[in-house]
Amino acid sequence: MTHEPEPATGPATDPPVARARELDAADPWAARARELDAADPLAGFRDRFEPAANVLAYLDGNSLGRPPRAAADRLAWFVREDWGGRLIRGWDEGWIDWPTELGDRIGRVALGAAAGQVVVADSTTVLLYKLARAALDAVTDADPARREIVLDTDNFPTDRYVLEGIAAERGARLRWIETDPADGVTPAQVRAAVGPATALVVFSHVAYRSGQLAEMDAITVAAHEAGAPALWDLSHSVGSVPVRLDELAVDAAVGCTYKYLCGGPGSPAFGYLAARHHDRWRQPVQGWFGSREPFEMGPGYQPGAGVRGLVSGTPPVLGMVALGCGLDLLAEAGIEAVRAKSRALTGFAVELADALLAPCGVRIASPRDPERRGGHLTVRRADFREMCARLWRRGVLPDFRAPDGIRIGLAPLSTSYGELYAGLRVLADLVAEE
Repeated sequence: MTHEPEPATGPATDPPVARARELDAADPWAARARELDAADPLAGFRDRFEPAANVLAYLDGNSLGRPPRAAADRLAWFVREDWGGRLIRGWDEGWIDWPTELGDRIGRVALGAAAGQVVVADSTTVLLYKLARAALDAVTDADPARREIVLDTDNFPTDRYVLEGIAAERGARLRWIETDPADGVTPAQVRAAVGPATALVVFSHVAYRSGQLAEMDAITVAAHEAGAPALWDLSHSVGSVPVRLDELAVDAAVGCTYKYLCGGPGSPAFGYLAARHHDRWRQPVQGWFGSREPFEMGPGYQPGAGVRGLVSGTPPVLGMVALGCGLDLLAEAGIEAVRAKSRALTGFAVELADALLAPCGVRIASPRDPERRGGHLTVRRADFREMCARLWRRGVLPDFRAPDGIRIGLAPLSTSYGELYAGLRVLADLVAEE
């Protein structure tokens, strides 16, 4: 979810693209951007996304991905043929299996998860609630002394709010790890926080504010050594950073699909539940579509087999159509190639920030080591709330995070180095004016 400033209303006073700075051949940074674009093996993917009129630089792909061009045709076809032509028969002819089929694709393309462990349904918030409640109940049923949920103070608000609610609902306690917004949670902090009372640990793989990439392997091991399962929020890493859920023995994970997977606004989330927990963890939202035989509509609830039991209500079929287009692109490019460009894009952003923004009092609030950084970068200055609104009016679209951060979100399949430079050049001009 984003909280961007409102765009300017009424006639544009500063038409963004028409008056944007051209990439001048005499400008060494512009020349560098052109060289990087010319050498980019993923450059051809940019033309497979819908363009946006009067947008000079879209720097918010970590909040909402651009729409793939194929999505418009596929959605139109679905409305006319699959929905319009097949009508109710569509359920028997395939829709009923989409949550697990699409989940398997996400697992294969982006998560390092074998088939039968990922399902598409609901929102990230709802799936987080289901999995966290299921984990907590399973652990405390086996050992009533385990009542603590370990989390960090700078995790995404939904994660914190959901866990606060679960703790109140189930009589559990929250064990908070105080984290630096730029550095994020560390394995040492987790090892110090977990113990015999720990029932569950919940963290984000990539921090929403700074882009810090958590050490999933070491943190998961620390949780397991303390006898607790690990649940990860992958919303800011899926489709940008390779994830190895099975290899690292992660217990559960959730994530959204409208960022790097380009599923569109409000596209459904995914949930991962390791196969070893399928018979032990039972999620609390018992709906008809997660039952063993949904269309028998029997008198009592019997959970569906495996990860299907995470489903509750009718699957969001229409929302899965565009998501399939985003997964097609990611599968074709390959997650390792995407990660390589992500490191290069954020590295170029760091160079530009040091050269163009730091002299005007802007500081980087993200890890400088590319191995510790996800797909976005945050820069800070006291006036950046108002500055972000000015950028939007000039066709440069990052987002703002309180109290004073502008996030530069770079989607490797749709963002060019030239676009990144053009956007940061406008920001540099504005901060220099101030």
